[in-house]
Amino acid sequence: MNILDDLKLQYKTGGMVQKLIFWNIGFFLFSLVFFYSFSAGKFQIPTWIALSSDLGMLIRTPWTLITFNFFHGGFLHLIFNLMVLHFSGRLFSTYFTDKQLFGVYVLGGIFSGITFVLSYIFIGKAGLLVGASGAIMAILIATATYAPFMLLRIPLIGIVKLWHVAFVILLVDLIQMPLDNTGGHLAHLGGALFGFIYIKLLQSGTDLTKPFSMFLNAIENLFQPKKKTPFKKVHRNTMKNVVNSSESKKDFTQKQIDDILDKISKSGYDSLTKEEKEFLFKAGK
Repeated sequence: MNILDDLKLQYKTGGMVQKLIFWNIGFFLFSLVFFYSFSAGKFQIPTWIALSSDLGMLIRTPWTLITFNFFHGGFLHLIFNLMVLHFSGRLFSTYFTDKQLFGVYVLGGIFSGITFVLSYIFIGKAGLLVGASGAIMAILIATATYAPFMLLRIPLIGIVKLWHVAFVILLVDLIQMPLDNTGGHLAHLGGALFGFIYIKLLQSGTDLTKPFSMFLNAIENLFQPKKKTPFKKVHRNTMKNVVNSSESKKDFTQKQIDDILDKISKSGYDSLTKEEKEFLFKAGK
């Protein structure tokens, strides 16, 4: 199995957390090719992808409330977010479904984006926002709200409760907010607020991610291969040929099996090639 096949297998079997990580990496590579300015040494994400704090721009490009959650302004920004996404996403998946995880990611990102726009209306500064931090914060705080006393083993620290981790991350945002990127840190807190609200509504019987579950189910059904009605063909006097062909195939298969068994008796099972082992395994079924 080569690297590409291994990545395909990981994507297919890894669950929603793995898919979100792959999507973020994929969009980062895309932006590296098309939006990175080597002369300036930084990304220049266009306003039709990044979320603008300008309300008029948001009205013209409302989809940026979603797209900004899949792009990042730097490699370290991406790596840190993916580490927290892997950590919080695995914990979230302990209690909830992949479809709920996807819904919280998207809705938490939208909520954090709206917080960003509103914050700059009051602050009076313009800016662009990219990054999955708000969406990831929604997943983390949702899990911490649902299971605050979950025990975690942190290297070099020891055993702590989940709410301790969530509190520290929120505290870091609060401390950094007056220093730099105020709107970005407020967006993180907006995502955290959504995570808290989501769990409280879920506990009262309202699942805000239900439309996303329906959407993903529709997508899955769309791409599933449809069962075809077997085509029946009428044959004329060919039964004898079919029987002869079937018997000939059985004789050939049996001869292959006999040859392989004879090889095992002489040299042992380890002497078989990969193809011979696979053939013997299939024949054994």
